Amino acid sequence: MNVLVIGATGFVGGGTARHLAATGHHVTGLARTAGSAETLAQQGITPLRGDLDEGLAEVVLTAARSEAVVFAAQLEAPQEERVVVELLDALAGTGKAFLFTSGSGVLLQRTAGAWSEDSFAEDDPFTVEPLAAARAAVENLVRAAAARRVRAIVVRPGLIWGPGDHGHVSMIHDSAVRTGAACYVGEGLNTYSHVHIDDVARLFALALTHGSPGALYHAVAGETPTRWIAQTVAHALDRPTRSLTPEEAVEVWGEFGALILAASSRIRAPRTRRELGWRPNHTDMLTTVCDSRDTSATPRPRPNPPA
Repeated sequence: MNVLVIGATGFVGGGTARHLAATGHHVTGLARTAGSAETLAQQGITPLRGDLDEGLAEVVLTAARSEAVVFAAQLEAPQEERVVVELLDALAGTGKAFLFTSGSGVLLQRTAGAWSEDSFAEDDPFTVEPLAAARAAVENLVRAAAARRVRAIVVRPGLIWGPGDHGHVSMIHDSAVRTGAACYVGEGLNTYSHVHIDDVARLFALALTHGSPGALYHAVAGETPTRWIAQTVAHALDRPTRSLTPEEAVEVWGEFGALILAASSRIRAPRTRRELGWRPNHTDMLTTVCDSRDTSATPRPRPNPPA
């Protein structure tokens, strides 16, 4: 299949583009710079030089000529909606696939480090996190495009981890560098559902060939409370752990980072498993802890998850 990946130089889009190319698809990836284009070419991906600002018309034209589009770009809300609308308009009436990358942040709960019992399957009702209301609206826009003869699908992963990620493990490593302790917020029992980048890429491939128009598919492989991550980082670096107040967390991670490290976001994936037969191959996010970002300390072997 001839697939355009928008966001092919990023973490999620890059992992997906490489997987699709390795499994026999002809992949074109959007590249803003000559260096990015060269990297894509070395990975067997045809580069499309341009961007989603002045170059949007060329991207839309390429999308219309492709058999499928994977949207994995990270944009501000107004631009994201504008770009998605133009792409869906270009694909309307064709029956071609359009896969949109969202995330479980749309149902994030502000728990200040406390555990939440709530866990959401693909089509369960939930209260939208206000900061993600625009993203949830784009999700609905994409799914509604199925009525316009677009095989439009939303993929909503949990916290994505793997080589090169900037998620909870790396953020807690950074807190150890900044403060001398592996930090968490409050009780540290807040929990994100998580999934490895390779499993996300496989899900995109399955949805591309077998996904239903208008579907929403979750990607989740496990859950790890934030304090477990901090305790494992602390062991690896031979540092203590430290509980932060929400105000202290802002000083360490900034306002948005503090929000993420103190929240819960738990999902389930029954529709994904049932309709696509997807199963994760990687389930233990704590295996990445010994990939320390702090070169001043020598990581020790990872212990079993704390009880």
